[in-house]
Amino acid sequence: MELHSLKDSFDRVAKKRKVSYSKTHEVTDLIVQEISKAIKVMQSSTLEYQSELAELKKKLQEVSPLNQLEGAQKELNIALIKYPKALEKVFNPDISKAYQNIEFDSPIVNQIIASHFYRQGLFEVGNCFITEAQDAEAAVAMRSLFQELYQMLEAMKSRNLEPALKWAAANSNKLKENGSDLQLRIHHLQFVKILQKGSRDEALKYARTNFASFAGNHMAEIQKLMGCLLYSDRLHESPYAHLLSPTNWDTVTNELTRQFCNLLGQSYESPLSATIAAGIQGLPPLLKFMTVMVGKKHEWQSMNQLPVPVELDKEFQFHSVFVCPVTKEQSTDDNPPMLMSCGHVLCKQSINKMSKNGSKTFKCPYCPTDIDSTQCRQLIF
Repeated sequence: MELHSLKDSFDRVAKKRKVSYSKTHEVTDLIVQEISKAIKVMQSSTLEYQSELAELKKKLQEVSPLNQLEGAQKELNIALIKYPKALEKVFNPDISKAYQNIEFDSPIVNQIIASHFYRQGLFEVGNCFITEAQDAEAAVAMRSLFQELYQMLEAMKSRNLEPALKWAAANSNKLKENGSDLQLRIHHLQFVKILQKGSRDEALKYARTNFASFAGNHMAEIQKLMGCLLYSDRLHESPYAHLLSPTNWDTVTNELTRQFCNLLGQSYESPLSATIAAGIQGLPPLLKFMTVMVGKKHEWQSMNQLPVPVELDKEFQFHSVFVCPVTKEQSTDDNPPMLMSCGHVLCKQSINKMSKNGSKTFKCPYCPTDIDSTQCRQLIF
């Protein structure tokens, strides 16, 4: 992807600058060192300075600072000259040629934007946006729900687990249905927090009260926590010291956010963030294509699918999709992907066309195998 090449260009500039910086300091330190030696000799000597100055000049000529700096500085200058060109190539200011004239559902778009602000905990910004968009009704429920989430997250930042424990207890059945052990993990943190204070009896009492219902599926983890009781006064020096790591809190915080969104029927990642990030990846090939097809914009506007293949990273691939390597068209219910005897896959219409509707065999486009269309079977993604 072009953004990756831009990052590589930036990294080259940063690396060359670091080399140049280090070389400059190295040479400067060497010059200062030679001058300091010469000054000490002249201060302790009764002879005239001319011989010492001549010796200093000779040493500095041997150091040859300009020659040493020239190579590193030249490489840095070359990288600096190339980088703006790379920026201009990637960040095309005119992206209008790469989008279609489609009608947006404004209320839905406004709700997605407001939801993004609420997800980030920017409630005042979200409220301001909704007020100016004059679409407050759609986001009121979303705001109150995410306020509950951020009250729990803010409490966890100050190591207060009570709000999270209450929410997990109220939603314990739903969490179990989702296969989540979030409630136990929150109790886990609370247990270690109590034990860290040196309250072994209180920690044991907490474990008896709250761990019993999880023993059936999580006995090994509970036994490990019970082992911590032996080191209540020196837990940080025990085999269980890793339980004190702040990353445990971060992990539970992320899982709480994920499960909270899941129970709301919302994605863990903001839809707005995912859309923009995917758009950043998909935009460069579209811009390149439209630069080539500059005189045929009307054709792009009338298409029902993208004119060129656009590869996105795995985090943006939410559904299995097959594109026929022969027609370059995406499979549909009427034109499903078909597995041939050789192991390669084509769409049904391509196979029908190449086999004359099953009247003859044909060679696979990818290998020399003769294919009988009657032996092809449909794939279901």
